[in-house]
Amino acid sequence: MNQMNSPLIRIGVFYDGNYFLKISDYYYFQHERKARISLEGLHEFIRHQVAEEEDVDVRLSQVTDAHFFRGRLSATEARDKDRLFHDRLLDDVLMNMGISTHYMPLKTRDGRLQEKGIDVWLALEALELALHKSFDVIVLIAGDSDFVPLIKKLNTIGTRVMLLNWDFKYVDFKGENRVTRASQLLLDHATYPVAMHDVIDRGLADADEVVENLFVNQPEPAAFPSVKPVRPTGPTAAGPVGTIGMSTIKNLKNGFGFVVMPPNNLFFSYADMAEGDFNDLREGDWVEFTVGRNHRDEDCARQVRKVQPPQIDNEGDDYEDETHEHASASSSDVL
Repeated sequence: MNQMNSPLIRIGVFYDGNYFLKISDYYYFQHERKARISLEGLHEFIRHQVAEEEDVDVRLSQVTDAHFFRGRLSATEARDKDRLFHDRLLDDVLMNMGISTHYMPLKTRDGRLQEKGIDVWLALEALELALHKSFDVIVLIAGDSDFVPLIKKLNTIGTRVMLLNWDFKYVDFKGENRVTRASQLLLDHATYPVAMHDVIDRGLADADEVVENLFVNQPEPAAFPSVKPVRPTGPTAAGPVGTIGMSTIKNLKNGFGFVVMPPNNLFFSYADMAEGDFNDLREGDWVEFTVGRNHRDEDCARQVRKVQPPQIDNEGDDYEDETHEHASASSSDVL
């Protein structure tokens, strides 16, 4: 029972942002569900889970505050890495949900971008708000053992801690094994540890509505406007930036892929989709794209969209000449 002697269970939700986004990517690219985690659905799940653990009516289980902590690229770096659109999209979702955002700049160390200080900030904010807002339950979406001191402190002031955690492994785009698993110390100290990977798999198998609503149902918005350019009639070679090309997908892995374009196949990612869902693509599919340059100044495919296979007229040299004419026309139209 909280300090106001009210039957309402006040819930504070605290996100380790990069941990949550890693989980969402896993369900979008690796898991059979092929969908991102819905923040609205997650908060509804939290209300039901807390109500069950606290033995109250779900109407008395309410999320009264939520905070999202994450290290983030600068605007210039995000633009160079084609991350601005998706960062802004995430901000829009968090803002519409009333989730307070807390960002710190990512730092480069030994050639790698790293978060520094974000865990400490989350812990300090969670403890302070637990004291001032009288949370009955704090829900922590994290897996790092750095949060063990926070849970211990929350335990001393009588705030219960629900830990949403995931345990899974997969092979990434580079063929390396990746494992996500919460610290055992976190699990040992949390009042209500919830193994979300088991909850989700069981819920999907049983058609549990609350679990089904954990996932976003509509495809992600495209990073590029859906404008239909002049379409080539057959395979085209990569040309200057802005050239519209057409070819097949060579391979797909974990949100990335390559378009067949000898001598160097063109890289693209889910962020380069102009329309449709990346997860609907298959190796061998025909796609239309615009030649672009990435942050390493290498050719890549932008504004990728799935198209029907071209009608190829097998007339030898006549076909080859026609293809080059269309490629040139498309390039000049764009430039």
